[in-house]
Amino acid sequence: MTPDLTLPYDGILPDFASRPVWCGRGSTVIGAARLGSQAWIGDDGVIRADGQPVVLGERFWLGHRSTVHIATFTRGTQVGDRVTVGHNSVVHACTIGSDVVIEDDVVILDGATVGDGTVIEAGATVFPRVQLEGGFVYAGSPAKPQRTITRAELDERAERLREAAGDALQPVAGDRPEVVETVFVASTARLRGRVSLGAGSSVLFSCDLHAEVGPIVVGADTNIQDNTVIRTRGEGVVIGRDTTVGHNVRVGDSRIGARSLIGIGATIAPGTVIADDVMLAAGATTDPGQLLEGGYLWGGRPARILSPLDADKRAMMGRIVEGYREHGRAYRKAEAESA
Repeated sequence: MTPDLTLPYDGILPDFASRPVWCGRGSTVIGAARLGSQAWIGDDGVIRADGQPVVLGERFWLGHRSTVHIATFTRGTQVGDRVTVGHNSVVHACTIGSDVVIEDDVVILDGATVGDGTVIEAGATVFPRVQLEGGFVYAGSPAKPQRTITRAELDERAERLREAAGDALQPVAGDRPEVVETVFVASTARLRGRVSLGAGSSVLFSCDLHAEVGPIVVGADTNIQDNTVIRTRGEGVVIGRDTTVGHNVRVGDSRIGARSLIGIGATIAPGTVIADDVMLAAGATTDPGQLLEGGYLWGGRPARILSPLDADKRAMMGRIVEGYREHGRAYRKAEAESA
């Protein structure tokens, strides 16, 4: 089976060494991605090589609602053979060795290197540019070595993750909102209930926006990246303009201000209020009802102030917003041409 959606980027289509053994519902592969033989992509898995290459070795296995991406202008992603990635994890602009197990809810960030024969335990965050020596189990945020691991245990953990994927995600038919021409909603995204999208906004691949009770309101030029889930069970979610919500973020009823960045794999608890001009670090969480003051980088579990938001960080956040405006235009065209 081929992925539900295969798209070119800058005229380059993905390259499959052989057709994957299995590709799940809502799976997406884009751009300069090369998948080795016997690859497996779970439901809503996203592999996006839009600006730099993604090279995945033989028997690569990507769990349900997990994401592989690159740093658009600077760094691709390289993964060795026999690598297993669990559910709701992100492998981002990094280098992964062979015989590696990445469990559920893991985030691996830009420039990190993971050695051969390694296990990254569920919920861990591998910080940018960190080098993890092979042969160990790592856990925590930031990920730290816990103990050595045998090949027999590594194989057992990989098999356990693969067996768990037998309980596949079920697709849910959703309401596609009326959107203006400048908005991009990926064909594999699911939007249900009262969802309002501002001009120039984008909802990327395999996102799930479900306004069960209150509405979801997304501001102009804001981007919601792959596999993010936003769900309302109370007053709703409002996100300001020019904001980035990274890959695999979880958002409950909350308010997120303008010109902010919610990092990869973060969790926003119900009742959270995030002011304008906030950067929330990858893998961070908020407590219910927490207020994040504007003008700062926040991080941790629960989030706390780490440093003032300096000019370089503000400029970087602006570049991401502009980059995703360009991505939205490119993907609208690519999906229209592939229809």
